[in-house]
Amino acid sequence: MPITINISKDFGNEKARSSQWYRENRHGYQAALQAFDSTPDEIIDIVKASNLRGLGGAGFPTGLKWSFVPRDSEKPKYVVINADESEPGTFKDKYIMAWDPHRLIEGTIIAARVIGAHAAYVYIRGEYVRPAEHLQDAIDDAYRHGILGDDVLGKGFKLDMYVHRGAGAYICGEETGLLESLEGKKGWPRLKPPFPAVEGAFRCPTILNNVETIAHVPKILRKGAQWFADLGCERNGGTRLMCLSGEVVKPGVYEMNCGSQMYELIFEHGGGILGGKKMKAVIPGGSSAKVLTAEEADCAMSIEALQQAGSMLGSGGVMAIAEDTCMVKLLQVVTSFYAHESCGQCTPCREGSGWLLTILNRILQGGGRPEDIDTMLSLAANMQGTSICALSEACAWPVESFVAKFRDEFEYFVQHGKSMYAQRQLEAAAV
Repeated sequence: MPITINISKDFGNEKARSSQWYRENRHGYQAALQAFDSTPDEIIDIVKASNLRGLGGAGFPTGLKWSFVPRDSEKPKYVVINADESEPGTFKDKYIMAWDPHRLIEGTIIAARVIGAHAAYVYIRGEYVRPAEHLQDAIDDAYRHGILGDDVLGKGFKLDMYVHRGAGAYICGEETGLLESLEGKKGWPRLKPPFPAVEGAFRCPTILNNVETIAHVPKILRKGAQWFADLGCERNGGTRLMCLSGEVVKPGVYEMNCGSQMYELIFEHGGGILGGKKMKAVIPGGSSAKVLTAEEADCAMSIEALQQAGSMLGSGGVMAIAEDTCMVKLLQVVTSFYAHESCGQCTPCREGSGWLLTILNRILQGGGRPEDIDTMLSLAANMQGTSICALSEACAWPVESFVAKFRDEFEYFVQHGKSMYAQRQLEAAAV
């Protein structure tokens, strides 16, 4: 059985946030002490062998990313934790910060030790008020007990850790947009290269990882790379927190072994679809992931398996869609979000997302034209690979996949000015 977090519970408690409790009950800070007795290269090799990959969406191998940081640079080095978590359907990192913040602090210390960083920033989504407060409480507690500060764990290593509140922009979840915002500038993504490992925060070498990714590191050092790798599947080590939402009986956060089956998550642990309905589709990795039909979703939850299925695991936000959901209306909701959150820096994203939303709104208002469907596909195709960051693709991919797999619903709405499900409800009521 996976570990389950009930999303109806209050956030955190004093006992869970205590460094003393963490030490006594979670083997706390043993891994950080071990890191000071190891060389940076030894730690990187362990993380590489564990098959830990980025759990914020990109899935890049963590140890490999750390190895890119030039340790001989004369510039200061930084650790930055991405706690923005603004991908719709994703709500896991806030529970780590609320219930187990010292594990995040310990992972940050290890990452700082690897590259010789003396400052770390947690960039947290502005709406996460209570998780930010709980994390700050834990950081303050760590300072009081000599875990952070001028002499980390008595090892003569200096590390200061700061919580930086975001201002509420989806685009700041993109790593370079985050860095721009952290520096006090408009959160516009940067052109890459240079990548953050070489030129990140304040134009200095930077490790930038997601909350869940960093929180895994202490366990890897304490229990070993092979132990972690064996928990998962090939090239996907360990466990990951899956966010289950949509029309399911038991939505929540479930800790699953990497490579577990998506049907196991939805039907065994999530209790299946509300009202005993059939499942029509699944969005497997946050709203930017391409939608899968119910048949396509009968697959493993690994990066490679979801790629083979034609989508992506992304941030682990699994959204189940019931058989009577109107896909035209659902796509309008998704597109509305991305059109609103486009930073406007790149023309294909700014204009393309706006036009997609305009067309969808017209269809929903009963004024759809037969050519609208192919026009949307043309717009989506021209939005891909033509902007600085991936928000343009995040808007285009749902459009492509929704239309490709549920085109009959779009054609019906254009022809009749209403959803086919609305018509079915009228016919059922008449009977």
